[in-house]
Amino acid sequence: MEGNKPTYRIADLAADERPRERLISQGAGSLNTAELLAVLLRTGVPGENAVELGQRLLQTFGGLNGIQRAEFNEVQNQHGMGEAKASTLKAAIELGRRLSIQDPEERPAISSPADVAALVQYEMAALEQEHLRVIQLNTRNQVLDIVEITKGSLNAGQVRIAEVFKPAIRRNCAAIILVHNHPSGDPTPSPDDVALTKAIREAGLMLDIEVLDHLIIGQGRYVSMKEKRLGFS
Repeated sequence: MEGNKPTYRIADLAADERPRERLISQGAGSLNTAELLAVLLRTGVPGENAVELGQRLLQTFGGLNGIQRAEFNEVQNQHGMGEAKASTLKAAIELGRRLSIQDPEERPAISSPADVAALVQYEMAALEQEHLRVIQLNTRNQVLDIVEITKGSLNAGQVRIAEVFKPAIRRNCAAIILVHNHPSGDPTPSPDDVALTKAIREAGLMLDIEVLDHLIIGQGRYVSMKEKRLGFS
């Protein structure tokens, strides 16, 4: 008992209230985020069960994005964690990131900016530097790959247009979509973003590789530059 608030071990809960048992019987979707973390963490610490440890991690780092963004040592050094638990969390998050483009027959098809955001926003919103990536598409607008081109401050003078298209030419892509993040969390396009988009789109016209869009990812928001007619006019 701490601060007159009772603390319960997960083992003290009824079987149908324990996260792992509920996952087995009702599916992973029935668990909240802290409970899903508890399944991975397995154990808590004296006075704090695994669900409460998961809740503390979410509060400390500001949600799953924050856990993903945090350095390994930051997660490892949290009370009740350690190398094994931190490794498990980082590995689970990375598996989730890779899941969407594994099977060629199940490759997602892009039909809207929302489809692009659903594919990359979870991971890219957590990045601490700007990253420019190219989503490579086939003739059916299915995702072939997502290739990182550069990271750091982006402007039309620093990004080599040839490097943007080189992987797409090798892969014989029909089209590409540009995507980069704003670590500030504000996805409002800058003048450099507009200039870079225009330069890449014009190069794509010459190479017969269509640039379908350029998305800027922020915290919980994104901007489609094609929808805003920025660099696509």
